[in-house]
Amino acid sequence: MSIINREEALSLLREYVQNEKMIAHSIASEAVMRALAKRFNEDESKWALAGLLHDLDVEITSSDMKIHGLKTAEILQERNFDPEIIDAIKMHNEEATGLPRTKIFHHALAAGETITGLIFATALVYPDRRLESVKAKSIVKRMKEKAFAASVKRENILECEKIGIPLLEFAELSLAAMQEISQELSFYQK
Repeated sequence: MSIINREEALSLLREYVQNEKMIAHSIASEAVMRALAKRFNEDESKWALAGLLHDLDVEITSSDMKIHGLKTAEILQERNFDPEIIDAIKMHNEEATGLPRTKIFHHALAAGETITGLIFATALVYPDRRLESVKAKSIVKRMKEKAFAASVKRENILECEKIGIPLLEFAELSLAAMQEISQELSFYQK
């Protein structure tokens, strides 16, 4: 089983993903997954690694929901990654597998990676376009809007409730995790 450090994981991510916004999304997902793991006393490194690498195949598959996540699983299997990480990554897009999410790790990755997109979309509606301007209640409000956010699925964010975190608390936890690393995400604030 391959255990890699963060620098190696970022290098692997950059090998497959060129779009800086997608890289920022992955880094944000890493932070949110680390916070969720801490909240549930789970393996922070494992959950963070899944958050960082979950979209490794996004450019290869052109985000095709019928196969997205499966190519990442293949890449990680070839490198002997932890099967739990691979399983969670496959399940973050259950459209590709046709299987329901069954583990806390599955629900957490689906919710954690999806809320980062909503937080970024919410930040973009504010004049200063900074994560610091986003409030948890604004995220919950956006969840209820008709337009919502492109490519962000409400159902995935609501996976947080399947693991016992109310939506507002989940938004607060996720926002705090992203704000802690806002320097790494600074190009979003330009």
